[in-house]
Amino acid sequence: MNGHELGEFLRARRARLKPADVGMPSSGARRVAGLRREEVAVLAGVSADYYARLEQGRERSPSGPVVDALGQALRLDADAVGHAYRLAGLTPKALKAPHRTAADPERVDPELARLMSAFPAAVAYIVNRRLDVLASNALADALMSPLADRRHMVRSLFHDPAARVLFAEWPTVARDSVEALRLAVGHDPHDPVLTALVAELRAGSEEFAALWQDHSVGELGRKTKIFNHPDVGRIELTYQTFDVQGTPGRQLLVGTAAPGADADSLALLQSLHAARRDGRRTDNSPSTKES
Repeated sequence: MNGHELGEFLRARRARLKPADVGMPSSGARRVAGLRREEVAVLAGVSADYYARLEQGRERSPSGPVVDALGQALRLDADAVGHAYRLAGLTPKALKAPHRTAADPERVDPELARLMSAFPAAVAYIVNRRLDVLASNALADALMSPLADRRHMVRSLFHDPAARVLFAEWPTVARDSVEALRLAVGHDPHDPVLTALVAELRAGSEEFAALWQDHSVGELGRKTKIFNHPDVGRIELTYQTFDVQGTPGRQLLVGTAAPGADADSLALLQSLHAARRDGRRTDNSPSTKES
């Protein structure tokens, strides 16, 4: 990262707010969108010069209380405040935890993989902070089968035309993914793979670049996604996201369908995928000669 991420973040979030949003009177025409620097400084209780240095990247190490005050001034939610903490080189109070031994970045605990396989009627997969799929159950494989690359989800979202068909609400899924990816940058700004991925997508996708420039951040959390699968049509799933204990940055996503048409479509997809898998096994098995 370029070392000015905190300043860029503050500038982008300041541009979103109007004086009325923070209870301030509007005073005449404004040359730029959003609040003035001086107004944010007043709201945060810091000097205008200090706040200007923060945005310009000349001051990169605000204290925790200053970050909290800026969060209140800019009306940041908890995810955004945590992101600002990390950009400032601080650990958010709610995220402090005992030291853990670093895990293999690609390895998934076999017990966790077995747990996912035990969800016969749910889509389940594990992702890292880059939203790479590290492991998935059979139903998740079936649901994502239209994608050419089911492992690198963010790259597929912006480069694979099939993703725009599979995800019925593609703009929302794309926005949520970019917000989660930007949050990941705050967690590990020196991850070379993450840095390269962001640079690649900014250069290769105008849509990604525009979303990235917005500086929004957000956890995956609880989401509803609608799929248009070529085999079974429309499926609506509710996703829940769980942190994987002992492996920071890993999350388990579980998608379930409400009883009725969506659950029936998911069950049909599971049957079709299993039949194809068993058919491939039969086709590849040694032939038996009749005596």
